[in-house]
Amino acid sequence: MGIRKGFPLFATVCLLFAWQWFGTGRAVATASPGGQGNQTMALTISSSAFPPHGKIPALHTCDGRDISPPLGWSGVPRGAKSLALIVDDPDAPDPAAPKLTWVHWVLYNLPADATGLLLDIGRSLPPGTLEGVNDWQRTGYGGPCPPVGTHRYFFKLYALDVVLPDLGHPGKKRLLQAMEGHIIDRAELVGIYHR
Repeated sequence: MGIRKGFPLFATVCLLFAWQWFGTGRAVATASPGGQGNQTMALTISSSAFPPHGKIPALHTCDGRDISPPLGWSGVPRGAKSLALIVDDPDAPDPAAPKLTWVHWVLYNLPADATGLLLDIGRSLPPGTLEGVNDWQRTGYGGPCPPVGTHRYFFKLYALDVVLPDLGHPGKKRLLQAMEGHIIDRAELVGIYHR
């Protein structure tokens, strides 16, 4: 970009700033929500089994084999020491009159360098990963099984700045308390299911 002689310096600086900011069509983030260094990518979570806000296949529900869906993620902040995953349904028991949030899966101390979980992960979790209990009072994945209506299922991934101590088999509430003050980024994937 050439600058004409006599063009005011202030106008030149403004044009350069505008070109740099808008010229690429996007602004680049320079810090993660937790303020941990330079980040150009936000934490994201997805599944090859269903798109965001799409229907979860019956294979992953009580109407099928009730196996965990494959999950993948990227953009883990550099300052992360571990990850946690909570899957819950805020529409229980009836989306028309929800009364509670039903917890389907609780995992913590997933390695920060893990990039996802395989289909039907079962007990083959990444090394160091610990399990909490769901609202069936058992460890492991419990898939959608709504009694009525279309429910939303939130797969929430948290990046933490610590590796948590062994909490036994915590429920969602206890895990969230342990994570308090240590969450440096989070992402979520929402799927839906109705019977």
